[in-house]
Amino acid sequence: MGDTTLTDRILQLNDLVWQPFAMPLVLVVVGGLITVMTGVIQIRRFPVALRMVTGGAFFRGGKGGGEGTITQFQALSTALASTVGNGNIGGVATAILIGGPGAIFWMWVTAAVGMATKYAEAVAGVHYRVTRDTGEFASGPMYYIKRAVPQRQLGAGLAGMFAFFGACTALFGTGNMAQSNTVARTFVEAARTIAGVEVPLWVPGLLITVAVGLVLLGGIRRIAAVAARLVPAMIVVYVLAASAYLLINLTAIPAVIAQIVSSAFTPSAAVGGFAGATAAQVIAAGVSRGVLSNEAGLGSAPIAHGIAKVNHPSEQGLVGVFEVFVDTIVVCSMTAFVILTSGLWTDPAYQGSSGDLTAAALSTSVPLASLVVALCSFLFGFSTLIGWSYYGEACVEFLFGTRAVMPYRVVFTGMILIGAVVSVPLVWAIGTLLNGFMAFPNLIGIAFLVGTVRSLTKDYFSGSSPRASR
Repeated sequence: MGDTTLTDRILQLNDLVWQPFAMPLVLVVVGGLITVMTGVIQIRRFPVALRMVTGGAFFRGGKGGGEGTITQFQALSTALASTVGNGNIGGVATAILIGGPGAIFWMWVTAAVGMATKYAEAVAGVHYRVTRDTGEFASGPMYYIKRAVPQRQLGAGLAGMFAFFGACTALFGTGNMAQSNTVARTFVEAARTIAGVEVPLWVPGLLITVAVGLVLLGGIRRIAAVAARLVPAMIVVYVLAASAYLLINLTAIPAVIAQIVSSAFTPSAAVGGFAGATAAQVIAAGVSRGVLSNEAGLGSAPIAHGIAKVNHPSEQGLVGVFEVFVDTIVVCSMTAFVILTSGLWTDPAYQGSSGDLTAAALSTSVPLASLVVALCSFLFGFSTLIGWSYYGEACVEFLFGTRAVMPYRVVFTGMILIGAVVSVPLVWAIGTLLNGFMAFPNLIGIAFLVGTVRSLTKDYFSGSSPRASR
């Protein structure tokens, strides 16, 4: 079967999973339900979340005596390491190339309800975490689904389903191949535009493979320590570069925002090399790439959030709210404004691109921007890969025990190199499809847990919790 045929078949499945009345509807309904049941916590309690995260940034060792495997800030950094990744560079670009400017509106909608969903995931992750034989905690949807669903067989089946698709996503999807693919392409774009050198895709692919492999030898504590140092720096570098571009092109931003909103509910007409998109494609592209980027509803982040040292589950839930805000409302929006103001998204030369479109767009106003994007893409990809390696490892361990961890790490490392040379449409099609399969059992589990999340939230903000901040 040729690469084009395989891509077409996967895209057909994607169309079914991400059509407006399938996964997008489930995400909005579950996120909306949590929003109502928690009293719009993502807005009302956002100042508390901000204070908690900034406090954790200055006191990285942890400010309280809560039990856990890693500090609260390390949990945020590990989760951000997997969310603020090449989905913010390449994922946003592919969303626009598939669905047009209106796709960004649906990314924002996904983030608005996703902040509540991520809150619930983190709360459930802490509340239902278990202690491993080593004495360390283990957490994630596979644990809270199994315990939250009243029907034991259904709960066990959904937990196993999540763990299986979680491991597959870590090995073949957005947690692995999509990252190395974007890293390789932004590196090649930088070498071509700055040095005039054509570099094979496998060269940067090999570099990122070796770098990740060295970190994986240290396990979750090494991963969390690296993420805590790397993530804040890489976000600042990328945001500064994008901010410089947007300041130069400030007058074009209002028109771009109007274009995003006006295109959200109507088909996008063909422009230049852009082939146009139906309203369904606009929604699907925005929601699927939004979930790909912020992972709200996907079920990956609670694997890290759930093992944080906290005194109350809602503390980590608030950190999850902040995580989605930074990822989508801040970083993804900046990428979208850069691409859309540049006009290159309609250029025939960049159809079928990903992060290389973002690099080229920034380069239209910021000198050496392609080098900055290549560096950020490498750091984003590196951090996402090490974060997702742990997520997949947790899923594999749940299914097969600790004996399967080392073989999993070997396969995970090998797939990084393979992902670097795969075509852009194929690697992102696989990633978004697996995201849908992974999110489905998690969202069912979260729906069963809404009452528990509401009770824990009321307990925390009632003042009975010693660290509740009103």
